[in-house]
Amino acid sequence: MARIVVIGAGLGAMTAAARLAVAGHRVVVYERGATYGGALGRVERDGFAFDTGPGLLQLPAVYRDLFVKTGKEPLEKCVELSQVEPAVRHVFADGTAADLPNASRAGVGEALDTALGEGAGARWSAFMNRAREAWDRTRRPLLEEPLWPNWEVLAAREPYPSVPLKRLLRRERRAVTLSEVGDLELGGDPRLIALLEQFALAHGLDPRATPASAAVLPYLEQTFGTWSARGGMRSLARAVYERCVARRVEFVFDSAVSRIVEKDGRAAGVELADGTVADADFVVAGVAPTLLDGMLPGRALRAEGDVPARSGMPSRLTVLLALSGARPEGTPLRTVLHSADRQDELDRLFGERPGLPASPTVAVLRPDDPDLTPDGAHEAVTLTVTVPAHLEITPADVERVISRAEAVVPDLRSRLLWHEVRTPADIAEATGADGGAVPAPALAAADGKLLHPSNSTRLQGLFAVGGWAHPGGGLPHAGMSGTLVAGLIVEGPEFRGSQ
Repeated sequence: MARIVVIGAGLGAMTAAARLAVAGHRVVVYERGATYGGALGRVERDGFAFDTGPGLLQLPAVYRDLFVKTGKEPLEKCVELSQVEPAVRHVFADGTAADLPNASRAGVGEALDTALGEGAGARWSAFMNRAREAWDRTRRPLLEEPLWPNWEVLAAREPYPSVPLKRLLRRERRAVTLSEVGDLELGGDPRLIALLEQFALAHGLDPRATPASAAVLPYLEQTFGTWSARGGMRSLARAVYERCVARRVEFVFDSAVSRIVEKDGRAAGVELADGTVADADFVVAGVAPTLLDGMLPGRALRAEGDVPARSGMPSRLTVLLALSGARPEGTPLRTVLHSADRQDELDRLFGERPGLPASPTVAVLRPDDPDLTPDGAHEAVTLTVTVPAHLEITPADVERVISRAEAVVPDLRSRLLWHEVRTPADIAEATGADGGAVPAPALAAADGKLLHPSNSTRLQGLFAVGGWAHPGGGLPHAGMSGTLVAGLIVEGPEFRGSQ
């Protein structure tokens, strides 16, 4: 039985902790905050409850596997999950709206034909067939296996099978970036382009620079579905925490780790802010790169030839709205209100003049969940916008986002009781990420710029887990990261992922 210290109580860290405890190890989690969950924060006020992180779940199979492998009660016994129907309503710049069904690629094609005109569905369906090839080629190395030592193979090879196009006397051209996929393979329809690029924007990725391999993002959502949880996604964090406790994982909250103890060339424990030292045979760090580097100052943590730590990722602005009046019947849980000025939005998010776009893309979450409101005569609404990291949010910025939401939430102003805001600075405070940056999932190609560092580090016995390590950000990816770290500790360097 090994003594294992886990730094941080995010989903990836807790997944690793539960699996390691079941394998017979003694696991202690030190969390600098007062609660568990990491990015899955919670705001409660006047009978309203809001998630401050992701509000929906993809690939619940990741957590189903965790619960099967760590106890008798399955995930659905601990969390009430429901498929969202429709999966999403898209409202485009010209006012056109499309309701896309959940986990039905054929249904999505039909919905796009109905909303955007004959042929739109066929173009999107053909794109999704190519996206499936990219998914099949990258699923295991990007999600289910430790990062290959020769990860350059993933970096150099574009798994998306772009369509070769010839234009008069010009040479054959293939789409390299996600934006080029929209231009060359989706007929240049600005609405289909907006639909496609939204999958990049939601993860803080510039579609003009994001490789075509990002086609796996819409494929994942539209093939495997989107799920909500009764009581909000915080319920998932609570269930994972309770499973850890049931497996005798010890949690110590309000206990910041100041230093990783090194002895004889390997991690030997941690020193807490109060000077206490906790010995360990292994240390698992579920923290942002800047925090981890500060725990071993002057020490190169990344193995020679490893993927460098990601930087420059955008953040999120979240506005929580407490409304009077019941949620109208037939309201979709999620609506994406697309920007009226694509170029301005991209320039503000990724260009040299960072700021909130004049017309930002806004994701509007309106759950039909009695656990999130005082009673049926109220509604809890969450607005989410991708913004640059370090951006100082002004009251005018918040008003602009609320004004944008009025287009899809009728009578919003007259119903508004109060609102709260979560800014990049709040995310930085909660997670320690530089400027409140939010990690994106790992993607192939692009010279490895969208990969994340491996879970093993240069220091023997020290492992990295969570969104800033392989395979990157997002709830399912966090669970996969925890699974990989547990496998590397239990089985050793020869571990090659779950079969």
